[in-house]
Amino acid sequence: MVVTLRLPSLTSFFSPSISARYPAALRRRHHLWPPPFSVRASAQSTAAETENRVDGGQRSRVQDRAVTPRSQDFNAWYLDVIDSAELADYGPVRGTMVIRPYGYAIWEAIQDYLNVKFKETGHSNMYFPQFIPYSFIEKEASHVEGFSPELALVTIGGGKELEEKLVVRPTSETIVNHMFTQWIHSYRDLPLMINQWANVTRWEMRTKPFVRTLEFLWQEGHTAHATPEEAEKEAIQMIDVYTKFAYEQTAIPVIAGRKSKVETFAGADRTYTIEAMMGDRKALQAGTSHNLGQNFSRAFGTQFTDEGGQRQHVWQTSWAISTRFVGGIIMTHGDDTGLMLPPRVAPIQVVIVPIWKTDDDRAGVRSAASSVKEVLQTAGIKVKLDDSEQRTPGWKFNFWEMKGVPLRIEIGPRDVASRSVVISRRDVPGKQGKVFGISMEPATLEAYVKDKLDEIQLSLLGKATSFRDSNIVDVTSYDELKEAISEGKWARGPWSASDADELKVKEETGATIRCFPFEQSQGIKTCLMTGNPAKEVAIFAKSY
Repeated sequence: MVVTLRLPSLTSFFSPSISARYPAALRRRHHLWPPPFSVRASAQSTAAETENRVDGGQRSRVQDRAVTPRSQDFNAWYLDVIDSAELADYGPVRGTMVIRPYGYAIWEAIQDYLNVKFKETGHSNMYFPQFIPYSFIEKEASHVEGFSPELALVTIGGGKELEEKLVVRPTSETIVNHMFTQWIHSYRDLPLMINQWANVTRWEMRTKPFVRTLEFLWQEGHTAHATPEEAEKEAIQMIDVYTKFAYEQTAIPVIAGRKSKVETFAGADRTYTIEAMMGDRKALQAGTSHNLGQNFSRAFGTQFTDEGGQRQHVWQTSWAISTRFVGGIIMTHGDDTGLMLPPRVAPIQVVIVPIWKTDDDRAGVRSAASSVKEVLQTAGIKVKLDDSEQRTPGWKFNFWEMKGVPLRIEIGPRDVASRSVVISRRDVPGKQGKVFGISMEPATLEAYVKDKLDEIQLSLLGKATSFRDSNIVDVTSYDELKEAISEGKWARGPWSASDADELKVKEETGATIRCFPFEQSQGIKTCLMTGNPAKEVAIFAKSY
């Protein structure tokens, strides 16, 4: 069936000229960065020559920089990194993106981890249709109100006007409830716990690759329970899964907590969130878990017969993480050179660069490099051997640094003779991050590489945690809050004020309540806005 999207104003969605919309890096096509530097390929991997290669690469990178310095223009830097590291590109429809293989591999690493955790906690994968009858959206009043501005509607199919317009999936609570109503009859059918990996369409007006696009990828879990206590336990359990994932896999020190009423998901009783601080100190909502109460089950009549023979509405949850997490990884760990990937989500954990000068050296060096690759692959390490002859070793060093590969192994003729390698860390630039004379003996090399990957993972988490903590200010008054936000920091302070006061803060400072953290100090506090007693502190910040 040929489907036509009838949009409010087609002219408003036509892309303006590329030169006007995107920085220089995103206007380049068919151009691989960085350019082939004039760096001599060393015949022997001596300390002096290896240092010369790095120093030469650094000088060339300054002269031919394709990535805008992060401190100069964070947004331009972010877009440049996505382009130069070949993570994504812009789609032909304004606001869409094409996720390239390297970027998709990061998403696959996220999927691989979470899929295991979902199944360990009793959930099964399935799939729901992308098209949802508009009448479904209308059944839950706050839901339709919250999503109406973002809906993409299908009104023509097969060349004919449809009897009922269809919504292109913005989220699946409505269609899930429609099906749950047909599957749930008795308490014996509960709990029902499912997850789907899918694409979602939300007609955003201001977009940013990975962070906010018209279409994105995500997982969305949906569960139904017999009691409110079970639903609440599930919602908390899943935000805990997300928190552990953020810390242990992506090295992002998120703050977990409860959303304010103003920021709660449309149709939920409570929303739990993990909030991450990006390199520009803005907050990124990295994952959410919603206790839906009985809002959707009442709207759709999703009921079961309890053990006493009484008909009851089910209690529900939904929870999701999306490809915006890829953007979060970029903005948390990246530097002026480009990406810096935590080893546990890196598509390539180790890159091997063989170095030779003469034809006589080539065979021995390549053979040794292949052997090292085989050792590491057998150990379960994701490794890439870059033995192409079109680029110099210095060019390769800079290219793979920009791609964020955690470790680089260099092998030259002298290394072959001594049965050793040179290893460089992406997170420690220059001489400090380079170690010479690491034995090629399989057990020694495997142990060393695994140890360094673990060190890098912990180091990135430590750096991100220190950055986060140094940019959160404890405040006790509205003036202090405004000052902290004006300095680009997060403000943390006691809060018991009204929704109207919360909206006033947003209007006057641009900051919102990111969450009421789960970790709270004990005792009664004084609300920073009203001076009334407050049981909790809230975190305010500007956000994506």
